[in-house]
Order: sequence, then C-alpha cells, then structure tokens
Amino acid sequence: MKKKVVLISCVSKKLSRRAKVRDLYTSTLFKLNLKYAEQLRPDKIYVLSAKHGLLSLNDEIAPYNQTLNEMTASEVKSWAMEVLRQLRCVSEIENTKYIFLAGNRYCKYLLPALKDYAIPLQGLRIGEQLSELKDLTS
Repeated sequence: MKKKVVLISCVSKKLSRRAKVRDLYTSTLFKLNLKYAEQLRPDKIYVLSAKHGLLSLNDEIAPYNQTLNEMTASEVKSWAMEVLRQLRCVSEIENTKYIFLAGNRYCKYLLPALKDYAIPLQGLRIGEQLSELKDLTS
C-alpha cells in the first residue's frame, strides 16, 4: 500500500523562542495548512524549511530568518537536492504519494524526482489559499 506524506512550507511568522516545529510557525496559513494536512490522515507530515530542509513536526528548533525567495536558483536547487536526500531517509520515493502545501519555489526542483504527488492549492494566491483552507477545514 502506498504511503502518503504531506509537505508544508515554512513561513516567516514564528515564535521568538525555540519550540517544536508544529508550534514554531504561527501564521494563519501555516496553522490552516497543518490542520488540513492532519485531516488527510497521512503517514507523516513534514515541514519544508528554507534553513533546515525537511523537518518533523516534533523537531525542536530556534527561530530563523531564511527564505527560498532570497536564494538564487542554484541555491534553491542545492536546497532541493538536500531535501530529496532527507526524503529518501524517511520515505520510499517510489512508493509514496507526496502532497505539497507549498508554493512553486518549494516544489519546483523536487517534483521531477518524485513519482506521485499532488498540489491541491496549486495556482492559488495566499488569500485564495486561506479561503480554500478555511472551507476545507471547517
């Protein structure tokens, strides 16, 4: 049976102290993405962090200010290669469906290496994503 893994992008709005990943990110978008991800009943949920790569919800980290938006294309490619390496350590890429709750910069260089994936909010701007997530989680 195929495993299901949800990947949520990190956000800039964070607590000012060290915390578990599930609590560190405080934006409404992140909280709604996490709520929706949990409703999908995946085998695992990870956060795609611009600084750390792949993070488990229970990992404890300090706040940071790093975004893929400020990285060059080659830096984003290197980041994606590291995330793929991390994904291979925690999942079987050939036997897993990945659900991305993340923007194009987070997905772009990961998708060609994945066999099965979905991007349910693809093409929606932030406000539209928030509206859709509110509907999906209410």
